[in-house]
Amino acid sequence: MQLTLEEKQFLLDKITSGEPIPDDFKEKLFPTIQKEYELRYAGKMRKQDVLRGEDSVLPVPLQIEKIFNGEREIFDDGWRNMIVFGDNLQFLKTCYQNTDEIIKNRVKGKVKLIYIDPPFGTASDFDAKTGQIAYTDKAKNSDFIEFIRRRLIVARELLAPDGTVYVHLDWKKSHYIKVIMDEVFGESCFVNNVVWCYKTRQFSKRYWNRKHDDLLMYSKTANGHIFNWEKVLENYSGNTIKKYKYRDENGQPYRLSGRGIAESPIRSQKDVDPQWEITNPEWVVREYLGEGYAPFDYWQIDIVNQAAIERTFYPTQKPEQLLERVIKASTNPDDLVLDFFGGSGTTAAVSEKLGRRWITCDIGKLSFYTMQKRMLTIQDTKDLETGKRYDKKAKTFVTVNVGHYDLAKLFELGKDKYVDFVLPLFEVLKAPKRIKGYDIVGDKNGSYVLVWEFWKYQTDASVDVIFLEQLHEAIGRQVGKRFYIIAPANAIDFISDYYEIDEVRYYFLKVPYQIIQELHKQEFKKFRQPQSKGKLNTLDDAVGFHFKRDPEVVSNFDSKKLVISKFLSTLPEDGTGRDMENFESLSMVVIDANFNGKEFSMTENHFAADLLNLKKKKKQEEDEDFADDLIKEELKHQKELVIYPKNCGERICVKYIDVYGNEFTEEFKNQ
Repeated sequence: MQLTLEEKQFLLDKITSGEPIPDDFKEKLFPTIQKEYELRYAGKMRKQDVLRGEDSVLPVPLQIEKIFNGEREIFDDGWRNMIVFGDNLQFLKTCYQNTDEIIKNRVKGKVKLIYIDPPFGTASDFDAKTGQIAYTDKAKNSDFIEFIRRRLIVARELLAPDGTVYVHLDWKKSHYIKVIMDEVFGESCFVNNVVWCYKTRQFSKRYWNRKHDDLLMYSKTANGHIFNWEKVLENYSGNTIKKYKYRDENGQPYRLSGRGIAESPIRSQKDVDPQWEITNPEWVVREYLGEGYAPFDYWQIDIVNQAAIERTFYPTQKPEQLLERVIKASTNPDDLVLDFFGGSGTTAAVSEKLGRRWITCDIGKLSFYTMQKRMLTIQDTKDLETGKRYDKKAKTFVTVNVGHYDLAKLFELGKDKYVDFVLPLFEVLKAPKRIKGYDIVGDKNGSYVLVWEFWKYQTDASVDVIFLEQLHEAIGRQVGKRFYIIAPANAIDFISDYYEIDEVRYYFLKVPYQIIQELHKQEFKKFRQPQSKGKLNTLDDAVGFHFKRDPEVVSNFDSKKLVISKFLSTLPEDGTGRDMENFESLSMVVIDANFNGKEFSMTENHFAADLLNLKKKKKQEEDEDFADDLIKEELKHQKELVIYPKNCGERICVKYIDVYGNEFTEEFKNQ
């Protein structure tokens, strides 16, 4: 331990006074055992700290939003595939904790394949005039590396022993992430750097045109991964096939080669006479044409073209043929596939067609509804083998919320499920006991926790002074200095975060929750939905959890024209706490122009920026990556926003989404 006398004295003073020790001393007091080399940068957190939640991103409960295709078959053990809306790091940590009933003992250590296509190329990274990456913000680039690294640390714990991970990257970040993956998985677990080659219309005379991506492939354990090479054979070229010009009695193509016998006149393929198969069979041997040759680590696969049936128009969509090769090689039927940067849903769609289980997760509403539509209409796409219509509905699947909950559904759970749901929300360790007639449900940082049993009381009952005084009189001497009460927010009669009786503080953990600053290292932070396509891939972490609060919307649909005259978020602006003005908080509008009355299947989407008349500004922002403040300012000055939905049926369904992912839904009849 390398500490100066001054540092030692400083630490002693801090310990003596009971003050916290600065983070700067963490590495000195508990040094990381150095490997031969590592990538060092600002903000890099130790693996054990990430898994322990020192980054303030903690496991949170999962809430099923809806079951789709419920009449369709499920797997033998009751498994349902999942589309998860929420922060992927929260979801990964929930799976790692392995206590939530939805995923308990079903995901951790069971995932055979992880494929992720993180947002490595956002419009804001580039200089619009030169097309070159602009490394003006170094913190942003190190933030990206750490953003991916923390997720890989947790994701590795979910892999089965024979599991594999593929990370899809381009030329800008692959070299950094390769070093990070060597650290997380170990160099001995590096399997391949697969190169995906493709053609695009982009053309430059200033450098070699960039027409490939990298897929970094690592296994959970060295040399222990699944690899079905025979399932992904490469096709022979026409010239190769021509060489196999003979047919056996079963019609199988073959060619003749020499056996290499010294007395044989055969020195090359040209010397082989087909008659020798009869007259001198000892000189020749049949070589049969196989189904293909062993695959290489570079693949020539076209990008998804504009007219392709599989096209979703999601900006970063990858071709099904690419994922087909990955999934066939690294999994078997019924295996579990995980993609926690869901995007357009290609991983889920291909997994479904190949009979794999799947989980896909994304924090973007556009991605969420794109994936939902893709699974609901998968029968209309192409079969991977025949190229004809797939013609099969997806197996039953569920949409799941993580960290962003529907309050009404929470209160409908029933006593036991309600308690099981709220305890992990507030990081309560379940440890039931009874003290003088009161049911204690668990422990939070060494203090008792009680869930107020609202289901037992009349609607006008509440957690008030009388309730607390009765509680204190019964158990106040046995509960220490702190006692926590979980209760619905509208049932708590106190404005403050706690009420004190005889030096015992009774803290209120409200559902829906308003943060109590002294109980948290970091203020809860909602993930912002983008207001323009240019901000679609912004990277950030959600902290804590939130409950849905529908925006206020006034709109009218008439003569194929949707007019929105009011859109107000019911949540204040993060950071400032101010109420946002009309339209300021609008993220996007998504529409199902042929609503069937049951399932929302998005047919079009409109970012807030798309609804503005910003032609003059576009010359300054050629990549359409409008600044947030510009969009917000323009939105505030709009009296109304107008959309003309395309190809409307008898019913249309519209969802108006705010920047925090809350949405208001309404249905119109097309007169």
